[in-house]
Amino acid sequence: MVMGSAFDILSAVWPPRTSFVNYPLGHQAGKAFDPEDQYCLCKAAVEGFKLHTKPGQVNVLDCHWGSTEDICSIIGGKEVVLRRDTTVKYQTQADFDAAVARLGSEEAKGIVSPEAIRQQKALEKYFGN
Repeated sequence: MVMGSAFDILSAVWPPRTSFVNYPLGHQAGKAFDPEDQYCLCKAAVEGFKLHTKPGQVNVLDCHWGSTEDICSIIGGKEVVLRRDTTVKYQTQADFDAAVARLGSEEAKGIVSPEAIRQQKALEKYFGN
């Protein structure tokens, strides 16, 4: 069972059994520090085994993240807030360029994720190029 929060990718990749969770990326198993939410999502995903009748079917779980801005946790003494919007965010410039090449600049609207850029720089600093 694949639990994911990027419906377009889940639909395109066609894993044999998929549960879609409309939560921010990285939170498909539930809200941080919310065991009740995590349990409900995981239980619903497992129950999805009964619902899948054909390969590539996506089971949309009935879940609601809440407002577009929720405090997720405090990490390293800093309050981390997740903000959701409708902007398409690519992980790398190469991903964005590939989307433009495939779809054209009008269809491939979006940005390279600032968070992905920050993480990439941190990895390069840690591991080198």
